[in-house]
Amino acid sequence: MEGETVRVPRPIPVRYGVSALQHKLDIGHLDPVLLIEQPRLADGSVSPFKAVTNLNASRARVAKILGLEDHRRAARDLAARMAARIEPVRVGRDVAPVKQVVRRGPGLTLSGMPVFTQHDCDPGPYLTAAHATTWDPDTGIDNTAIQRVWAKPGNELPFYPYPASHNRANVMKFWQRGEDAPIAFWIGHHPAVSIGAQAKLGYPESHWSTAGALAGEPVRLVPTELFGDSLLVPADAEIVLEGRVLRNRFEPEGPFGEYTGYAGDATESPVFALECVTHRLDAIYHDIASGLRDALVPEDLLNEARIFAIARGVTDAVRNVHVPSVSRRFLAIVQVGEIGAEAARELLRRTLEYRRTKTVVLVGEDIDPFDRDQVDWAVATRVQWDRDSLLLRGMPGSMLDPSLPPGSAETAKLGIDATWNGGRKPPRNRVPEEVWHGTSVADYLA
Repeated sequence: MEGETVRVPRPIPVRYGVSALQHKLDIGHLDPVLLIEQPRLADGSVSPFKAVTNLNASRARVAKILGLEDHRRAARDLAARMAARIEPVRVGRDVAPVKQVVRRGPGLTLSGMPVFTQHDCDPGPYLTAAHATTWDPDTGIDNTAIQRVWAKPGNELPFYPYPASHNRANVMKFWQRGEDAPIAFWIGHHPAVSIGAQAKLGYPESHWSTAGALAGEPVRLVPTELFGDSLLVPADAEIVLEGRVLRNRFEPEGPFGEYTGYAGDATESPVFALECVTHRLDAIYHDIASGLRDALVPEDLLNEARIFAIARGVTDAVRNVHVPSVSRRFLAIVQVGEIGAEAARELLRRTLEYRRTKTVVLVGEDIDPFDRDQVDWAVATRVQWDRDSLLLRGMPGSMLDPSLPPGSAETAKLGIDATWNGGRKPPRNRVPEEVWHGTSVADYLA
């Protein structure tokens, strides 16, 4: 990543200031990693922690982080990597960098931590890169997912476990037993581990082996201070927050600027009671820019791998999958070889059953799924809507889809077969190959 990190040496406000800088860079299609050396807090002081953001804003950089040779082959390569899991290893506290500083006791807060306020709709600063780790009390199997936390003053912090999330299910199981739910939030790690921990798995199923597969080595885990071996966290994280989700306790939380680019609704959310903080001596706080490529690219790559695996289960004619960041996870473009109309329809149906998809477009091998002009051309010239489209109603979607009524997760989905199903395929307009290769723009245009 040498040459891709920009240091911001001057004090910059964590309230809107860093986010304004990121939005300006995004408009200019610039995506460097930003190392904030002097995050200025709301009270005017400078945080003792440095901060990093924009880590995942470049698709090519994320592919490099994951050890992929070509980001355009992410779907195929990641699907294979994620299938070859690497189990974690447990280490002692004495060799865990995240245990270099341990703080616990009454009056513990996040004071001094450079938590960003990103958008004017947000009610305050939010942890956006905090991986929530819980466990299923029935099986003892843990689960990890990024879930936002409102960093309010004091030690009681509302957070948003999505209603269909596995963490939510684990919390509810503890509540049904009459107990507060144990939880730990870890912040900052090698990006491959952070991305692997976001993979969509079954329930209950631990993320550590998938994270290890993407990192290429076992994730080192260490017991938490409050829960010991029952709840393990990454030994090489930057920061860990430990505590309990208070039983049957909800507070208003949000609205929040979501990955869709719109403000999400305020919700009644569970409350996390902070009891312990551990961190490295030189810990760097990690923030993810919600609604920008920094938040979208890792999910795009993981979704490509997931859709590729689903599609390959239907036909080995699948060549590639692209989930464009601009589509906010709702659109997938699937490239296929020769495939008949019925097989294409079944492929569309199966990929649309995946909750994260809302629109799926099939294109042929002559169409580059990463070139939106080519995809639009194929849709415009190869599709008859009554023949080549598939509309599915009442499908599971995302409650964060701004086109749905508030609180609804039931959506309509559209599949488009933009392969060639129209009989004789006319030849594409081309110049002779020898003339194409023999013509240089520089020879004719100054």
